[in-house]
Amino acid sequence: MKVTTALLALGIALLLFGAYASWTAGRLDRLHHRVELARAALETELVRRAAVVAELAGAGILDPASSLLLLDAAHRARSAPLDDREQRESALTRAVNATGTNVEPWSSELALAMRRVQLARRFHNDIVVSTRDLRQRRVVQWFHLAGRAPMPCTIELEDGR
Repeated sequence: MKVTTALLALGIALLLFGAYASWTAGRLDRLHHRVELARAALETELVRRAAVVAELAGAGILDPASSLLLLDAAHRARSAPLDDREQRESALTRAVNATGTNVEPWSSELALAMRRVQLARRFHNDIVVSTRDLRQRRVVQWFHLAGRAPMPCTIELEDGR
């Protein structure tokens, strides 16, 4: 009778652990998917910001030096390879801040684009931190619950905040 009770308790414990591990693996999968979606949203906002800056530079309302600086920075940000992307996007932010683009109606549109980049980056980084925290748990590491998914990285940009 004691052996049956011990086996039953062991079976229940294994069943509960299996349910926890399955739930955790599913949560990790959802978090990794959210990281990908947040990264795509950030990329969209970065492209949108570069387009607004390029449009402003080509509108002919800024002095030629400012227009050239903005156009060059926007082009470099759009065409940057992945390993150089953060630096070039930061350079675009610095170029926008250096030219002091307070030209109506562009200032509100540019300010909106800059703010959207800030929010998208913050949202992305928050999800990455949550994913990394969950992946640091011992159970996740011991049982390889994250599978082969790469560890997500935060995006560090000078985004005008």
